[in-house]
Amino acid sequence: MRNQLVRVACVLVLTTACSSEPGTPQDQTAEAAKTTKAGAAAPRKPAAASNAPAAARAPRFREITIPAGTPLSLTLDTAVASDTSKVEDAVSAKLAAPVVVGGVTALPAGTEATGSVFEAEQSGRVKGLAKVSFGFDHLRAGKESYTISAARISKEAEPTKAKDAEKVGIGAGVGAIVGALAGGKKGAAIGTAVGAGAGAGTVLATRGEEVTFPAGTAVETTLEKPLTIQVPIE
Repeated sequence: MRNQLVRVACVLVLTTACSSEPGTPQDQTAEAAKTTKAGAAAPRKPAAASNAPAAARAPRFREITIPAGTPLSLTLDTAVASDTSKVEDAVSAKLAAPVVVGGVTALPAGTEATGSVFEAEQSGRVKGLAKVSFGFDHLRAGKESYTISAARISKEAEPTKAKDAEKVGIGAGVGAIVGALAGGKKGAAIGTAVGAGAGAGTVLATRGEEVTFPAGTAVETTLEKPLTIQVPIE
């Protein structure tokens, strides 16, 4: 009986040991083959293109300061006149020549300048000379706009006293001739007075010269304060 129990125990031990042994070489080879096929079937991601275009570089700028006292040569786009312009009327012009600082073009020709009329007085009949004054307070170059401080452009009409005296003299001379023909010396004296009065009347009825700046007129102003601007680096 004891021998039978020993035999049964040995059979159980052998059975357990066989069930826990690793697979045969054939089984291991089959599993490896499955793994290889699975890896081959998985799609590979394409490598990133090495020749992708570089991102566009942002434009670079540098500051340039135009010193006070720099002249600005301008060509008027709008007309200005003492007898037609009004205070605060808009005035525009363009730079006729570039502004260069240290060999670098700070403001190209064609830069737009805008401003307004400060004063406009028509010539008077008896007294008062015609005068006009205007200026610019903004510059626009490309997409950039700058506020500037620039000298006014002013002009006053020339006095007309010589021409007025000439008109009176002509009137008196004509009157003297007419009076002499009509009544001798006495008539000449009367004619002179009448003629002078007529000449003076002509002066009073006529206005003096006006001040005009037609479109296309070349004018010049000067920066009163430094102007710092952004210039692109090429």
